[in-house]
Amino acid sequence: MSRADELFLQNCRDILAEGTWDKDLPVRPRWEDGTPAHTIKLFGLVNRYDLREEFPIQTIRRMYLKSAVDELLWIWQKKSNNVHDLDTGIWDAWADESGSIGKAYGYQFGVKHHYPEGEMDQVDRVLYDLKHNPSSRRILTNLYNHHDLSEMALYPCAYSMTFNVTGETLNAILHQRSQDMLTANGWNVMQYAVLVHFLAQVSGLEAGELVHVIADAHIYDRHVPIVEELLTRTPYPAPKLWVDPAVTDFYAFTPSSIRLDGYQCHELGDKIPVAI
Repeated sequence: MSRADELFLQNCRDILAEGTWDKDLPVRPRWEDGTPAHTIKLFGLVNRYDLREEFPIQTIRRMYLKSAVDELLWIWQKKSNNVHDLDTGIWDAWADESGSIGKAYGYQFGVKHHYPEGEMDQVDRVLYDLKHNPSSRRILTNLYNHHDLSEMALYPCAYSMTFNVTGETLNAILHQRSQDMLTANGWNVMQYAVLVHFLAQVSGLEAGELVHVIADAHIYDRHVPIVEELLTRTPYPAPKLWVDPAVTDFYAFTPSSIRLDGYQCHELGDKIPVAI
């Protein structure tokens, strides 16, 4: 059984059995028909994935890894806030007429900051420290810039990564304020696992653990029947991730730099409604 499946299924069982509904509260998200999108949630989930053992991708439903990596590179590599730089339409609902999502996500990574070593953005700071100061306990990024929140189409959900080098191993913690479990959990886990692999490779390190900390892990009301059906499925073993060993520059990675070998999965069947 894939570790990603194991943790996702257990998280969902726990949320449905022990979670708290917000149906008595006003909520911001809406379904396409304008109905309030309510959730059942648990606070403070922590999941650990050892990337040395397997690649964390769900098999109980088909996951589109290259599309997830395209979004990851849109933020971390292109440092873009314009949906026209994406190959998918996953951000279209939050974009304005020009395609911009405001000062969110990639915009924040494009801002340069002053350091003793010179002017760098957050991504280049991480790359610099992994190569020149791997023992540092200050290697992190933060997209939740309060100064710019009013100009963001959506506040960052996965907002911070903390990196830590132990020996020759790169470990990371992904901090997430909010997680739509059905729509985004598997997506975020696999894309940030790829990020750890990418950063490790260009820094001469081995990818180690990815720890995922979720403040508000929730299932939307209209997602409950789909989740309940997924809970009946038998997962497949995890596939193997191949990363092109010829790439030594983080900015040279593309979605084609990766491949999954032996990926077996169930088809989802139903289209997942998304709350906006």
